[in-house]
Amino acid sequence: MLSISRFLLKNQVVLVSRQLQRTLSSQTDGETRIAHVLKEKFPSATSLKVVDISGGCGAMYEVHIESNEFKGKRTVQQHQLVNQALKEEIQGMHGLRIFTDVPRE
Repeated sequence: MLSISRFLLKNQVVLVSRQLQRTLSSQTDGETRIAHVLKEKFPSATSLKVVDISGGCGAMYEVHIESNEFKGKRTVQQHQLVNQALKEEIQGMHGLRIFTDVPRE
């Protein structure tokens, strides 16, 4: 029988190993799907990052997007554009964090 300290150490190693695998692996299907939709809706995007922050289950994502299409729009309007672009995908999510910006000239 494992002692409590050996049990905790073993579980921490497994957790770190899983996090490392996730870091070294490619995007999840959900991340890829969302990135594809955003690339289509914002073709002038100069930067795009989609991260599944739910641990891989697809319940919550974080999106960072930089596009000239946001120029002259307030942050809330920029976020509305992203929400509209992801209308179908959002239905299956619990949450979405959006970070938008306009490229520096």
